[in-house]
Amino acid sequence: MESPRFQRNIEDFRCEHCGRLVEGDGFTNHCPACLWSKHVDIHPGDRAEECGGLMEPVAVENRKDGYRLLFRCTRCGAERWNKTRPEDDFQRLLEIARGQGREP
Repeated sequence: MESPRFQRNIEDFRCEHCGRLVEGDGFTNHCPACLWSKHVDIHPGDRAEECGGLMEPVAVENRKDGYRLLFRCTRCGAERWNKTRPEDDFQRLLEIARGQGREP
């Protein structure tokens, strides 16, 4: 169930990490190719976070209802969990899970 603080925003965006054009559906919060995100929300969808740093996917957790990613902001260090999506690159997800997600 969605949090009462959740605000659905249907927005397309160009990933600032890999350059892919991502078609949003109101629940999209990261690039399905490289899995990076952007630190723009305080509560999902509110676009109220002023930081604006890129969020690196740093860990994967397997839960009963699917996988989720831990993102860490490269600017301020904030961390956030978010569910993966069916369109996410599963090979990239596995690399992150194996600890190979970090770039040199």
